[in-house]
Amino acid sequence: MENTQQTGNRRGQRSRQEILDAASRVMSAYGYAGTSMSALVEATGIPKSAIYHHFGSKAGLLAEVMAEGAHGFFAAMREAHRNPPDDGTPRERLGWYLQKTGEVFAHRENFLRLLLVMVMSDEAAEAPEAMQMVVDVRNEGRDYMCEMIRSAFSSEGEAVAAAIADDLAYFGMVGFDGAFISFQAGDHRSMATHMAQLTDAMTALGEARAAEIRNKAAKKSRKAKS
Repeated sequence: MENTQQTGNRRGQRSRQEILDAASRVMSAYGYAGTSMSALVEATGIPKSAIYHHFGSKAGLLAEVMAEGAHGFFAAMREAHRNPPDDGTPRERLGWYLQKTGEVFAHRENFLRLLLVMVMSDEAAEAPEAMQMVVDVRNEGRDYMCEMIRSAFSSEGEAVAAAIADDLAYFGMVGFDGAFISFQAGDHRSMATHMAQLTDAMTALGEARAAEIRNKAAKKSRKAKS
């Protein structure tokens, strides 16, 4: 009896993962609204009743797809950013982070396509858990971006590096969004090329912001002495 139950559990876990994998592929291609339960049945060969058994509803399935995608995406980010360079210029350090992040983006296409579709539409309004996951992913993504920029400009001092990060985090996110859309559109530009150009732009902006902060501090100091 125990072996039969274990076999049933493994089969159930396998079918659940097969549904998640198929839903990720189909929803990333057609969006949430364009993905019917019949399409998922066709993609998995698993009956509709099993899909409802595992996830309760189409909205519940979307929430699980987003949760698993986010978990895998940020696990890949943490792995990619292990052992960052200890020295180098801000451009070299930022370039390392952005190139590593670009590699993650290029290998997480299904999740990121679905994420952007949900960001740009309200088609999943009936799935509040999934929409909250979108907000959480974007917020965590900005936190990652801030940390990359702070680390890259750490030679400027903690306060200046934090100010640069606060200023540039949204710009960095915009750059990644645009680079991923261009990559998906087949614009014949590699993700590495996009990341190199984004590095140049963000480094120039960061250095200009650092100079502005230093100039203000110097003026304040001279005024205090006079």
